[in-house]
Amino acid sequence: MLKNIDFRFWILIAIVSVSGFSQGMLLPLIAIIFEQDGVPSSINGLHATGLYLGILFASPFMEGPLRRFGYKPIIIIGGIAVIISLALFPLWKSFWFWFLLRLIIGIGDHMLHFGTQTWITSLSPESKRGRNISLYGLFFGLGFAAGPIMTRLIEVNQALPFMISAGISLIAWVSIFALKNEHPDQDIGTTSFFGTFQRFGRVWKYAWIAFLPPFSYGFLEASLNGNFPVYALRTGIGINAVSIILPAFAIGAIVFQLPLGILSDKFGRKNILMTVMLSGFISFTVAGFFQESVLGLTICFFIAGMLVGSTFSLGIAYMADLLPRQLLPSGNLMCGIFFSFGSISGPFIGGLAIQYLKGASFFYVISSMLLIIFFALVSFKPNLDWRTETVK
Repeated sequence: MLKNIDFRFWILIAIVSVSGFSQGMLLPLIAIIFEQDGVPSSINGLHATGLYLGILFASPFMEGPLRRFGYKPIIIIGGIAVIISLALFPLWKSFWFWFLLRLIIGIGDHMLHFGTQTWITSLSPESKRGRNISLYGLFFGLGFAAGPIMTRLIEVNQALPFMISAGISLIAWVSIFALKNEHPDQDIGTTSFFGTFQRFGRVWKYAWIAFLPPFSYGFLEASLNGNFPVYALRTGIGINAVSIILPAFAIGAIVFQLPLGILSDKFGRKNILMTVMLSGFISFTVAGFFQESVLGLTICFFIAGMLVGSTFSLGIAYMADLLPRQLLPSGNLMCGIFFSFGSISGPFIGGLAIQYLKGASFFYVISSMLLIIFFALVSFKPNLDWRTETVK
């Protein structure tokens, strides 16, 4: 039984790492292409929201099919949508066609992540939940860190990064067929659209605080990868330097992803989250003082990644601590929704800061957001009434 769990776990982790690779490539790649074409930074940032609008639009419709058909079909359909969309980017270079492809990738990626995330949280015992979900975040981060390196290939051929990413995604996608399909717990409510929203209300009641860390990670990921290349080019930092600075954040997250997950199992999710949010606020504030230094920004991004690069996985683990198992699919969906909210608002707000404000305001927007979430965590008191209620 343990071997079966390990086999499932590592197949799911491999799929997630490749998804991270494609996302890590797509955001800075398109941002650089549009900046070179003279697209305004606010419009460039707005275009990046296509990926996350797809997540947002698809979320209310995900839970019913997952409960009805199981994890495997959801992951298969999501994976093939991403592969086909990546392969179509070189077909026609159009602002709105690329936006549509980003929208479809957002839907496909969300299906893939919702299926793998819920599967992993369901099979993980509470004593190892932080560790397992941290490994999930770790391998996503490994892929995400490798993605921006692909931006260098646009100097060879603009289509090359898209085609390589589609090919790698196809190889990972095939591996899901090795797994036997499973279903989440089915003893709660209906699988209808309205039943999903009823469960969202219960999930919000018990675990709203756990959705702020995924929001912050979405804000960080999308603004750093969608806005920072534009900001860097405007301050005289070249493309090659961007391809070093950006992965520093993801590498920092990789270094501390697993240790933070293990520490959260030992000292509590809330305590660790408060620590990393406050430390992240300090890191990005300091980054504002090194806005024109490649070495200074690389160090700040690395330290910030060590501190706040685990907020998504820690948020999922915290959500699973606060909810009964029957509500985990709904909780995972809401993590994705709030990740999407952060990812939509991040590039747009960051783009506005770059376009209309001077100095290091881009970094101060990020640090302010982290400080607000820190205060929310400090004030939160868990509501565990579900332990004595009958879940309907």
